[in-house]
Amino acid sequence: MKILYNKIFLEHDTGMHPENKKRLEACGDLPETKIESGEKYLELVHTKDYIEHVKEMCKAGMHLDPDTMTSKGTYKAAVHAVGAAIMASKTGDFAFVRPPGHHAHPTHSSGFCIFNNIAIATRKLVNEGKRVMIFDFDGHLGDGTEGFFYYTDKVLYWSLHQSPAFPGGGDVDEIGEGKGLGYTINVPLPPGSGDDIYMKAVNTFMPVAKQFKPDIVAVSAGFDAHHSDFLLDLRLSYNTYHQLGKILRKKFKNVFAVLEGGYDLDALPKCAFNFIAGINNEQIKFEERSTDSRATAREEFEHRAGMLKKNLSEFWKL
Repeated sequence: MKILYNKIFLEHDTGMHPENKKRLEACGDLPETKIESGEKYLELVHTKDYIEHVKEMCKAGMHLDPDTMTSKGTYKAAVHAVGAAIMASKTGDFAFVRPPGHHAHPTHSSGFCIFNNIAIATRKLVNEGKRVMIFDFDGHLGDGTEGFFYYTDKVLYWSLHQSPAFPGGGDVDEIGEGKGLGYTINVPLPPGSGDDIYMKAVNTFMPVAKQFKPDIVAVSAGFDAHHSDFLLDLRLSYNTYHQLGKILRKKFKNVFAVLEGGYDLDALPKCAFNFIAGINNEQIKFEERSTDSRATAREEFEHRAGMLKKNLSEFWKL
């Protein structure tokens, strides 16, 4: 897995907003890749009216919602972020993009996200006959992505996220509807969860992912669950992201990733480079002391995990 990056993503100018171009600049002098616009794929998940609305708002440099800013370069950056996600899905690489995407809905933006990069890439793969698992380890629920695939059995959506936290939802009883019943796995992590809880959550529900037998795994790779990130109260260390990479490499043949959140400028590159090293079967690049969870978080997690296992037991062996 290599990084797919282009300076075009810096043209989404948000000033001092938490989701700003320094997130990518902090990762050093990344090699640039030629990336095509993904504009022609937007209607796989977004409405024409919304796409036109985004164009007009970007021309004026206006907010799409209270959290999501635009600039004159935003639309160009956003459609190339979609293009990078499509490219990564073909090459098994990591689309290092902004704006992020997993909060974006068919008709509106949310949570710094404009177009849903991972959902667009996934919809294209499903249309080509692929079974896709989306593994969303960003510390926030990818509510936009979840909504796109809530009613289908062609996509398994698996999210580990802090709860309570933005955007809300993502509870253990939200497991899909209709044909999609049982194909959404929401693992809500209590505030104060560290490496121990996180890896237990991964190992507990990995059997579902294996039983689903995806042709390809699409990773919504956000790094805001690290203990130094200021938008959440999760306590992961750099080490966990290396472990996640190693596990995905071992369990699945075809994996690609798209960048979502991660707002601490020191932690983001270290977490991301550790994840890539894990996927590539390389030594960990940045180590720190593993974290333990708060006692109250451990007790609450056990309760939530037990309820989720019960809810999924009709559909999967756990």
